[in-house]
Amino acid sequence: QVQLVESGGGLVQAGDSLRLSCTASGPTFNGYTWGWHRQAPGKEREFVAAISPVGTTANYADSVKGRATGSRDNAKNTVYLQMNSLKPEDTAVYYCAVWNAVLGQYTVWGQGTQVTVSS
Repeated sequence: QVQLVESGGGLVQAGDSLRLSCTASGPTFNGYTWGWHRQAPGKEREFVAAISPVGTTANYADSVKGRATGSRDNAKNTVYLQMNSLKPEDTAVYYCAVWNAVLGQYTVWGQGTQVTVSS
């Protein structure tokens, strides 16, 4: 069974950095686009970043552009999200997901990792 496990979240202060990781167990997703999303309390889940299959390109939400860097290590079946200059509004549960190009949506999701940024 496919499983995505996120890690690296925590409680940090504004201006700090974090690197989130997401590792897939089971089938490899090396040929797929992976995405990062987040959901803050009382808000809908929102897109954060998408990382191409070879990790050479990534797209970012405007809210994190310039502060976030997505990458991947296909040998480890792992993707990363480096977040710098964190702001209190970055507080959310961060999820990784795998894009299904046939269905046109993210279909495999992790359980999420909490990021809390104090002011």
